[in-house]
Amino acid sequence: MTYSQQQALQQFNSEVGLKFQLYNSLFTSLPFHRIEKTGTLLNLLMIDCEEGFARGLSPSAIIEGFFERHKQSATEEEYLDLMFRFVQYAERQVVLFDALEDAAFTKTHDMSGPGTLRDLQSNVQRTELGNVLREKFRNFNVRLVLTAHPTQFYPGEVLGIINDLTKAILDNNTTQVNSYLQQLGKTPFFKQIKPTPYDEAVSLIWYLENVFYQAGGRIANFIANNFADQRELSNAVLRMGFWPGGDRDGNPFVRVDTTSKVANALRGSILKCYYLDVRRIRRRLTFKGVMQPLADLETLLYKNVFLPGGQSRLTLEDLLHPLEEVLQVLNQHHKGLFKHLVESLINRIQLFGLHFASLDVRQDSGVQEKIFKQIASNTQLLPEGYNAMNWQQKADALFALEASTNFEFVDDEVYADTLLVPRTMKDIQQWNGEAGCHRYIISQCQSPVNVLEAYGMFLLNGYKPNDITVDIIPLFETIADLQEAKAVMEFLYSHPLYREHLQRRGNLQTIMLGFSDGTKDGGYLMANWSIYKAKEELTQISRRFDVDVAFFDGRGGPPSRGGGKTHRFYASLGQNIANREIQLTIQGQTVSSNFGTIDAAQY
Repeated sequence: MTYSQQQALQQFNSEVGLKFQLYNSLFTSLPFHRIEKTGTLLNLLMIDCEEGFARGLSPSAIIEGFFERHKQSATEEEYLDLMFRFVQYAERQVVLFDALEDAAFTKTHDMSGPGTLRDLQSNVQRTELGNVLREKFRNFNVRLVLTAHPTQFYPGEVLGIINDLTKAILDNNTTQVNSYLQQLGKTPFFKQIKPTPYDEAVSLIWYLENVFYQAGGRIANFIANNFADQRELSNAVLRMGFWPGGDRDGNPFVRVDTTSKVANALRGSILKCYYLDVRRIRRRLTFKGVMQPLADLETLLYKNVFLPGGQSRLTLEDLLHPLEEVLQVLNQHHKGLFKHLVESLINRIQLFGLHFASLDVRQDSGVQEKIFKQIASNTQLLPEGYNAMNWQQKADALFALEASTNFEFVDDEVYADTLLVPRTMKDIQQWNGEAGCHRYIISQCQSPVNVLEAYGMFLLNGYKPNDITVDIIPLFETIADLQEAKAVMEFLYSHPLYREHLQRRGNLQTIMLGFSDGTKDGGYLMANWSIYKAKEELTQISRRFDVDVAFFDGRGGPPSRGGGKTHRFYASLGQNIANREIQLTIQGQTVSSNFGTIDAAQY
């Protein structure tokens, strides 16, 4: 172990291990039924587990032996009750440990060390590469896409307690820590009913409001102050994506009304953040010439967030113009006093827009195929024999589609709902801006027809080619699909009408590569190798057709879902793979474990 590792371990033991022993002792004094006995018996069970494992005993033999020694006369109901209390007790210990880790994060991690923005700043200054980096910021970005696994989230009430508990630990306020532990002991961790897709979205929006808004703002401010003026860049270096409410493949209960409701919640959430910031700024900016524009902006935001029916179709200019006006007055007449507060809000608005996070839509290619089989069988919208056509013939038929006034020819609720998605995306863009919902992802993509059927659904909904302000993203995941990806994209790049679509979308093609099905299909090593080879081939074919390609990685928490050290994953790819953007999913438990606090998320 190196000296720096020893220091880090020492710091961790001091800030987390020692404090856990101290605060854990508070559990035994909590005023709950048999809490002290539960803690004592849980420690005895831990000893039995360690000894039993060393002796090669089975889990059931260890548990049975424990009850024989410590609870001989207990009934089966009492056994179950004790086991349930063990789980409750351990759950709260985990929360306490997590809160201690979060509180100690800046002490156990080097916030200016290798890989951080401050380290980048010093390297750029030393090597005089400031102009190169500034140019890089014009098109490079990192997109974190939050996805939900409903069993992996604490209820909102518990998230709030964890947040407050972390602050109390930071302040060394033992009295408050004790009161929050009591609250934690009384607050149920389980959910009474299965969460809806909207419930999943609300859980993740909590992280957007309480973590990513602040962490993203810090990053944007640092870049603007040290590398390039964010307001002069049309590119947001950090972007947030969002799947709950749009991911039909991940949750079969998602419908268009869910998608609209989640998009509205995202819009309301970010406007609320701006509103609270404007109120804070007004407490400082009490000078002539700046009070009225800020008051008007506060009123505008208040109506859109809190008044029923008060929503108006805002533009970013509606928010930025008064702030730029205030900034100008501060610089001209008030020596720039408190201008950093206004600049910080401007940076956040340019980062999060009216949408907070882009709501991605995802659907399985098999659903699309069945929809178009029904269209071919029941209408004149597609030529006779469509289902037996080859790729080229189907492509010609799909590009020739015209708008349909109704979709009564579809006999399945899921198919009918999927056909309405383009209309929903258009409506969301009108309220949240184009960035609010501009990506349609096709799972299990096996042929170019899967991509073009998605394009065809927009034509069916009355879109003209110039109106399709949506990126269509194939997702290749199984080993076979990854091996076929090059042929699929070569066909699409070769088709003049699809190339015209790409030109309208900035000549950028996003391709998603997933780990889960590849791992199930070929194992961990085969999945990773197949993804690497697919990226190499897709980079080559995209460069040959003069298309900019961005790879979107579906990564989860455990290794079987592509989890691991993200920076090492990207560093391993080398120069033969396009690296204009970094896009990856942040799943369930990874959101709370890696991005649970502002400091951790920024790091």
